[in-house]
Amino acid sequence: MKFFGRTLRLQTTITLMVCSVLALVLLAVYLLFNMKISGLTREDLEHQAITIARTVSKDPTVLSALNGQADAGLVQEFTEEIRTLNGVQFIVVMDKQGLRLSHPDPAKIGQHFIGGDEAAALNGRESVSIAKGTLGKSVRAFSPVIVDGKPVGAVAVGLSLNDVNSAVRQNRWIIYLGMAAGGVLGVSGAVLLARRLKRMMFGMEPDEIAKLLEERSAMLQSAKEAIIAVDARGYITLINAEARRLIGITEAGGNAQELCPLLRMNKVLESGEPLNDMEMEQDGMTLLANVVPVKVNGRTQGAIATFRDKTEIDVLMERLSGVSLYVEALRAQTHEFMNKLHVMAGLNHMRRYDRLEEYLSGTIRHFQSEAGMLVKQVKEPVMAGFLLGKLSRAREAGVKMHILEEDVLPECADAETAHELVTIVGNLLENALEAQPGEEGKDISVGFSHENSQLTVTVSDNGAGIPGEMIKRIYEQGFSTKGKGRGIGLYLVMRGVNKLGGHLWCQSAQGSGTKFIVRIPYEAKAWGTYDS
Repeated sequence: MKFFGRTLRLQTTITLMVCSVLALVLLAVYLLFNMKISGLTREDLEHQAITIARTVSKDPTVLSALNGQADAGLVQEFTEEIRTLNGVQFIVVMDKQGLRLSHPDPAKIGQHFIGGDEAAALNGRESVSIAKGTLGKSVRAFSPVIVDGKPVGAVAVGLSLNDVNSAVRQNRWIIYLGMAAGGVLGVSGAVLLARRLKRMMFGMEPDEIAKLLEERSAMLQSAKEAIIAVDARGYITLINAEARRLIGITEAGGNAQELCPLLRMNKVLESGEPLNDMEMEQDGMTLLANVVPVKVNGRTQGAIATFRDKTEIDVLMERLSGVSLYVEALRAQTHEFMNKLHVMAGLNHMRRYDRLEEYLSGTIRHFQSEAGMLVKQVKEPVMAGFLLGKLSRAREAGVKMHILEEDVLPECADAETAHELVTIVGNLLENALEAQPGEEGKDISVGFSHENSQLTVTVSDNGAGIPGEMIKRIYEQGFSTKGKGRGIGLYLVMRGVNKLGGHLWCQSAQGSGTKFIVRIPYEAKAWGTYDS
């Protein structure tokens, strides 16, 4: 809210608005009560005056005097006594002709009543009026004096208009006191309300809250993670774009249990306990979800579910697996190189230079032969470097490993396919290295065959083989005969093959080794695009 060009704080704005409303209400109350109290005060005084007039009109002294049976002087004494006791301005008794029998000023006795408003009473009717007489302007109450059913005179009781207005003003103090008390209470309440609202909003101003909500909305809608929030009744209060895409909910407001029962958010609302790492199938996708309760002051007020396509997580795992295979290959090469350095350092220390020269020549020939064979057959540089590391790892483990000279593996036109191929071959080789050795020692072979944009990879070993009843389960995640925490390698192989749109076969028998055959689409890079 702006006031004279300045932006007021929320607390100040609320206080001013409540006080303004309070002022308008108190003003309306004042006007209504002022009219009501003024009217009631006048009515009360008029009722008092008419009551006195009735009483005097029934008095025997007045009746006798007007009937000519008593001295009129007694009426003056009587009316003055009544006037003094009741504190009224005047009590005038008049006959049928309007001549006074009594008056606060004895000199006015016998004279005609002034004002002209006595006619109704002389005709037998009570009346109340405001008129000006010898004592000034006053409120007058008239009551007829009836003898034998006929009016023989009237009694007039007068209250000074100044006294009436004074009584009204005195009664107005009640309004003033009430308004003052209401104002104090209202202002105090406005201040307390403004402070309470300020605390509830963590001391933030409306523009700050609006900015925070905009930022939160932008953050939620741009988040890669799908997010759904529900209230205590299970109705969706927030859903971002990724959640709409994954599970097809178009807008907030529906019941989460009905729209997406697999999230089991109602269970979290009932138990107050989170559900972590749940896998669920939704329209052919596997989603990994976490649902946590939202608690305020120890009570569950809602729940938030976050989930994403598990395929993305699996892709990340595959990439990490490929990286770990690179690291393992480099470690093996480093270890082998350090062993050779130790041999050369020892021969140099013993000054056996002839043996050192012979050892260096043999090592260089072996490396050139092995590297040359790989470079000749495997044109894909990532795979070539990887296989060099695996050869070193195999020698270190005492395993014979060789590359079959069947065909050439050309360089891949798609880097993603090359990385997937490393993951597939790496996991198959790792599985072969860990297989139980045969009677003549472990022997592993790897072969590549590329034809018509199709690549066939074979990885075989002479290990103990896989029992027939287990072959159907070896691709299941977590299935392994090597203990807990295993069973991921062949699962990743199958996922990689499926991702590339290929096929995977396993040929194995108890005691006769195992052979894996992989066939995948593989586009080779054109010869003219090779780096020189």
